[in-house]
Amino acid sequence: MNLETNKIAAAVLLAGVIAMTSGFIANVLVHPHKLKESVYKVEGVQQAATATAPAPAALQPVSPLLAAANVAAGEAQSKKCAACHTFTQGGPNRVGPNLYDIVGAKHAHAAGFAYSDAIKSKPGEWNYEELSTFLANPRAYAPGTKMAFAGLPKVEDRAALIAYLRTLSASPKPLP
Repeated sequence: MNLETNKIAAAVLLAGVIAMTSGFIANVLVHPHKLKESVYKVEGVQQAATATAPAPAALQPVSPLLAAANVAAGEAQSKKCAACHTFTQGGPNRVGPNLYDIVGAKHAHAAGFAYSDAIKSKPGEWNYEELSTFLANPRAYAPGTKMAFAGLPKVEDRAALIAYLRTLSASPKPLP
């Protein structure tokens, strides 16, 4: 190697060291200390906000709406679920379990599906109100659930979907 090649290699190495050092310095200047939380707390404000925060509103019952619910609209709502669930009798589990005959089934009912502990620990069965509560906000119903669906906030949409799910059975459960 000649002297010119050595100069070029040294310049490249020096540029790398300068870039790395300036990155460290910039990080220290911009982030002088690590926060435990990514917020700054103002004394007195958090306590007042916590004390006056309203309790979550109770869900409107879905049972009175089921008799008049639009099953076709519920089938349309189920398209949101079709990426993760199947609806046919004997259908396979996907990311979520098969939902055929879900109304009245016990929680964590699908054989061979790896349910989260949050769902496995739920007692009872998927009755109309349980389904409505779950569909409104799955993560609030079962904290730790694997289900990433945000939920259906409108009670009419939940009633339509539950009415459709009710039809997916050889012997549909009676309406309340």
